[in-house]
Amino acid sequence: MASLQQPSRDVRVEDYLNDKLQTTADLDSLDSLLENVKNQQALLRQQLVEAERDLAESIKASEEHSSALLQQARAFKKQQADVDRRLLIVTQSETSDDAIKRFDEDIKVLQRLDVATGYVELLAQVEDLSTEARRNFKSSPQAALQPYLRLQRLANTLKEAQPAAEYAAPHLVDHVEKTAQSLWQQMKDSFAGDFEKILTKMKWPGKGVAIAGTLEQEWTQGVERLLDLQEPELNAQHDHVRPSEEPLVLLPLQVMVKPLDLRFQYHFSGDRQTNKLDKPEYFLSHIMGLLNNYDEFFALHLQPILRNRFKKSNLSMTSIFIDSTSALITALLPMLRRKVFGVMPQVAKQPQLLSHYIHELMSFDITLRDEWGYDGGCGIDGWRGLAWEVLVKKDWFGRWLEVEKNCKCNLQVDITNRFANIPQVALSRYQTIIDPPESFEIDYDSVEPSATKPTNAAIRVNDLLETITDRYRPLPSFSQKLRFLIDIQIAIFDLYHSVLADSLEKYIYSTSSLARTVQGVSSSTSRNATKDQPSLEGLSGIERLTRVYGSAEYLENKMGDWSDDVFFLELWEELQDRARANTLQGGQKRNLAGNMSVEHVADKTSAAVGNEEGGGALFDETAGAYRRLRVRTEGILTDTFVQQIRESLRAYGKVGAWSALSSPSLGDGMNLAISAELDAPIGLLQSYLSFLAGALAQAPLRRIARQVVLAVQAVLWDSVLMKYRFTEMGARQFGRDIRGLWEVVDRFAGTGQGQLGMRRLGEGLVLLELKGSGAPDDEAVVDLSLRDVENRLFKDNESGREVLEEMGLEVLSESDARSVVERRIDLNG
Repeated sequence: MASLQQPSRDVRVEDYLNDKLQTTADLDSLDSLLENVKNQQALLRQQLVEAERDLAESIKASEEHSSALLQQARAFKKQQADVDRRLLIVTQSETSDDAIKRFDEDIKVLQRLDVATGYVELLAQVEDLSTEARRNFKSSPQAALQPYLRLQRLANTLKEAQPAAEYAAPHLVDHVEKTAQSLWQQMKDSFAGDFEKILTKMKWPGKGVAIAGTLEQEWTQGVERLLDLQEPELNAQHDHVRPSEEPLVLLPLQVMVKPLDLRFQYHFSGDRQTNKLDKPEYFLSHIMGLLNNYDEFFALHLQPILRNRFKKSNLSMTSIFIDSTSALITALLPMLRRKVFGVMPQVAKQPQLLSHYIHELMSFDITLRDEWGYDGGCGIDGWRGLAWEVLVKKDWFGRWLEVEKNCKCNLQVDITNRFANIPQVALSRYQTIIDPPESFEIDYDSVEPSATKPTNAAIRVNDLLETITDRYRPLPSFSQKLRFLIDIQIAIFDLYHSVLADSLEKYIYSTSSLARTVQGVSSSTSRNATKDQPSLEGLSGIERLTRVYGSAEYLENKMGDWSDDVFFLELWEELQDRARANTLQGGQKRNLAGNMSVEHVADKTSAAVGNEEGGGALFDETAGAYRRLRVRTEGILTDTFVQQIRESLRAYGKVGAWSALSSPSLGDGMNLAISAELDAPIGLLQSYLSFLAGALAQAPLRRIARQVVLAVQAVLWDSVLMKYRFTEMGARQFGRDIRGLWEVVDRFAGTGQGQLGMRRLGEGLVLLELKGSGAPDDEAVVDLSLRDVENRLFKDNESGREVLEEMGLEVLSESDARSVVERRIDLNG
């Protein structure tokens, strides 16, 4: 082994020397190198000595620890044996296991005894506090408050500790609570009695209420004493009241509103003239009167006390405790609740009265919120109102929404079945709108002159729906708003849509013999339809279609405006949030409101309900139905107009004298009279466009006029221009007739609309009216004659296109241009 280590050590020494002594110059530092090696060797020896000493100390400590553990183990065994021996003696048992069981039983007995002792001591403490408070509250009310407050805190502590103690000792907790409650009631009656004596001195609640000097001091002390008594109850309040909870009334105000409550009962109970079931505004205005009469008194005298007491507590932001006006309103509401809840069973039996009651309650709630700033202590959540308490907490919403499900007897059966869920109040108002004959007359005064004119019925239906919106706008519940929207508002929209659609279908049926044949109507029905047909032909039919179109567009636009209203925007956003969060475990869906599922709501409002991509609005489906009705009606109106103008042009298409006219001395074609055969078409065009210009906005009027003009162009092109041959004078006469049609269209649809709709025919007239030789009248083609144009048109397509471009003719193709030029008889003569 030594022989192996020697070469290895020699190699390391050799490597070290080679590293340090690489040149002859390094030999000069040999002394310092040897010194450094010696120092390192001494350091290593020192570290080795310290390591050997530490190892020896560790071994010694380990041996001492092992010895100590051994001694402790022996001592423990000795103590265990001694405990077992004494346990056997104490329990008089033969084995240690039996001794342990008996010892555990004794310990449990001692524990129960300890608990019983605690109960007795607690009961004694409760009794002492109760006795002390009862002994002092007559002679020294302030001294009685301290033991009561301690007793109340004790009761609260026991109640809070119940869950952790697994609800042990319920009888003890109940006893302490009842003792505290009984003491509180006695002290309250005593303090309230003293406070009532002070109020009597003040002549409360008479008109001459005045407190000054010592009386004001007594009143302040009475208020403070009652607030001190209520302190535990107030401390138990949250930093704000939950909207579903009934707010706490301050004890001083409970006492002060007693005479006001008696006065309220006197006026609004029994057979008094002021107690009329159909006049809820009587007792609601009475409450408002009390607020107006006494708000200033409480602001002057009670507000400073409340501010000083609660400004540093957790109730400093709760209005019903820190604000005297809100505290007064809270104190007056119980008498109002008692009255409203008491009469609701009677009111609910009368639909009109129920509607009136809810409306008055909503108005009352809005007044308290907006004018008096009352939030019920709910902070940002806001006070939901008496109407909400009636509709939700007392469950009258269903009755209010559907006071009667049977529609009026004069409605058609199919409409009754479809809309039986609309409340009778809204339905009866709707029926009074559409029943009068004048309801479907066009109203020219209710909209801008440039807008499409709706019917009286459409405007009144919109007014009814806006009124309905105002009725349910104050509702705090999303479910109630949604049910109102779908069950009433959208239902009435659908009902009126069916009326418009039925009117359109009746028009189509009455004016189409093919439709009657396909439907297989009886001969009597056919005769009745034939009798009604004249009233649907001509301008009367156009007017009927315009009524449907105007009503559909008006309500479609109104739904667009409503979709941008803040109320409906907020309702839509909440609907989207609920629909998106509606998926439960297992993929099941819960209803959004009542029995309305997400699919049902989407079918009634918008297909975008629950869509993660956003978009959509509450009236998408309904507005879409009205839009489709409007587009369809416009199409039928246009087709009817086109059909009738085509019929009126038949006589003009039979005029064959174009090749016989020869009076070139007349000069300008505009001096010519319009052909007599065109009087009827021009009269019809003027009559229809005059009516439509007054009833429609510019955009739909121009769309219809454009289609009519295109149809006229097609008839004149095929039945006149391409059918007959023309002399130069005949061409001028035809051009004069066409320009006469343009003048009528321009007069009502706008300048240039006639020619714009007949560009093909207009360009054809440019060619047709060219002079046979010499310069034509048109300045744009001063260098071209009919013969010149003909030569270039028939030379080839390129030459034909060039001449058309020179003449500014953009619509006509080369073949069309050749066909028009061939119509001139001059070229064949």
